[in-house]
Amino acid sequence: MISNQVLQSTIDGIQTIAKVELGVMDSEGREQAVTAPVFSEAASFVPKFAQSPADTQSWGDFLFFKIFDEQVLEFVLVIQGGGDNGLVIGKMAAFQIQGLVGALKERYDRDSFIKNLLLDNLLLVDIYGRAKKLHISANTPRVVIIIETGEEKDQGTLELMQQYAGAGGNDFVTAVDENGVIVVKDLSEGSKQSDVQRMAEAYIAFLTKNNITDAHIAYGTAVGELKEVSRSYKEAKMALDVGKIFFEDRNIVAYSQLGIGRLIYQLPIPLCKMFIREVFGSNNPDDFDEETLTTINKFFENNLNVSETSRQLFIHRNTLVYRLDKLQKSTGLDLRVFDDAITFKIALMVVKYMNYMSKMDTFEY
Repeated sequence: MISNQVLQSTIDGIQTIAKVELGVMDSEGREQAVTAPVFSEAASFVPKFAQSPADTQSWGDFLFFKIFDEQVLEFVLVIQGGGDNGLVIGKMAAFQIQGLVGALKERYDRDSFIKNLLLDNLLLVDIYGRAKKLHISANTPRVVIIIETGEEKDQGTLELMQQYAGAGGNDFVTAVDENGVIVVKDLSEGSKQSDVQRMAEAYIAFLTKNNITDAHIAYGTAVGELKEVSRSYKEAKMALDVGKIFFEDRNIVAYSQLGIGRLIYQLPIPLCKMFIREVFGSNNPDDFDEETLTTINKFFENNLNVSETSRQLFIHRNTLVYRLDKLQKSTGLDLRVFDDAITFKIALMVVKYMNYMSKMDTFEY
């Protein structure tokens, strides 16, 4: 519904141009916006006018005009002054306000439609029927991008992104909860999935310029039909969650880049615990000292290359071999053997996932 602030701004502008006083009231005669405190007397006549079949009527010094929204009376416009031109001015003002009501209602309806589309709350037949009515293309390639900041509520981010990404064009900027802002990006103008990364970087730069420095962005894969937008949204949500676990150093994460982290994220915790017991036995990977963890991570970073790892750690090759031998004795896994290295790497990721989920459960509790 159109806000009183928009109504006030509109009639103030008309008053400045036409030099008449205007008031907008509901069907009961309650003031919504006025340019001067002269409409209290007119308010008593509004309910009678609202019930009459006439669309325009005069009463005393006032002229009354009905404003409809899809044949339902929304407002009554009252003007005072204007002389012989009062009727024309009133009709033009009523037409202007009715146009605003329709435009803002369509905008609200489009936003509501996109929210329900993202949340999978629409039947297939409803998707295409409502999309046609709202003039939204059903076969345009799109991708869903989620922006999350450290703020408890992203209202400020939502308004900024609506100005930046939602001003004109065919993109939609909305929010379905208080945890993030969603951009449904139109890719029909030659944009490709590979361009989405650059768009996300531009969003980060824009938000940083506006003093939002803790933004994280995740995006799904491009989809070709409107009915598939919810899938891209689910992918973006997963990318955001998985990114927090396995890619803490990135502020932009793509669903297509999640790798094995995507599989681990979908494992049930009991299965994860069973796997860790099978790999490490009674040992707890969380008990590894800092030196051991640094050695393991650097060894993986260098693709199991002993010489390069020892060089980057500033230690002798034999020292690194000694550390790897010591780790093999305690875990039964030799990181120099590819199969053991893969098992160890996955196990560390599973432990990381378990620790994250444990913290989340504690936070929710």
